[in-house]
Amino acid sequence: LRGRSNECTLLTGLVSAVRRGEGRSLVLRGEAGIGKTALLEYVIESASELTVVRAVGVESEMELAYAGLQQLCAPMLDRLDALPGPQREALSTAFGLSAGDPPDRFFVGLAVLSLCAEAARDRPLLCVVDDAQWLDRASAQALAFVARRLDAESVALVLAIREVGDESELPGLPDLTVRGLTDADARALLESAIHLALDERVRNRIVAETRGNPLALLELPRAMTPAELASGYGLPEAMPMAN
Repeated sequence: LRGRSNECTLLTGLVSAVRRGEGRSLVLRGEAGIGKTALLEYVIESASELTVVRAVGVESEMELAYAGLQQLCAPMLDRLDALPGPQREALSTAFGLSAGDPPDRFFVGLAVLSLCAEAARDRPLLCVVDDAQWLDRASAQALAFVARRLDAESVALVLAIREVGDESELPGLPDLTVRGLTDADARALLESAIHLALDERVRNRIVAETRGNPLALLELPRAMTPAELASGYGLPEAMPMAN
């Protein structure tokens, strides 16, 4: 996590607040490869005294209502009976545990909030969702509902979402835009990953074209031969960028 001291400090503070009984939510926004998943792993490692539940958005499940929510809530479903009747019925129907008409989404949101609160009775709870841009709409709405109502619960909800352009998913929630590394940090990361002398022209080109994206910094040199890295001989006009 080179160059991410500010982001790590923010996440450490979030975990500390939850330990004190304060609810928190945060959306990490940024392009592919910028380091959102690494920051999620950092907050999980920082939460050793917390219960952690996690989910990952799956593009092929975006049309399946409540698929992402079920993945996140599955470890807590042993507490389902503690929920008020209408909430329990709504969540049971949403997850296919009982038959019925499509549930009221308001009751589903309340049920997830109550379920998290029940899980946090034993010890504080950290909920982590990666690739939230691929959550089905029903799950995203329910999680946004929960995130806005965590003030009185010992629960943190941290979501990472890939955004391209100006669109904004999960609007209105506390967020942090994860940006590219500074040139100095990008150079240091590049040097740590390549164990041979780098031609200065090659180094400058890689740092400039990757715009500080950590994944691109690590992957782009793999498309070059050792001779190209060391001497810059035959340096291509347009280096291939990692996706």
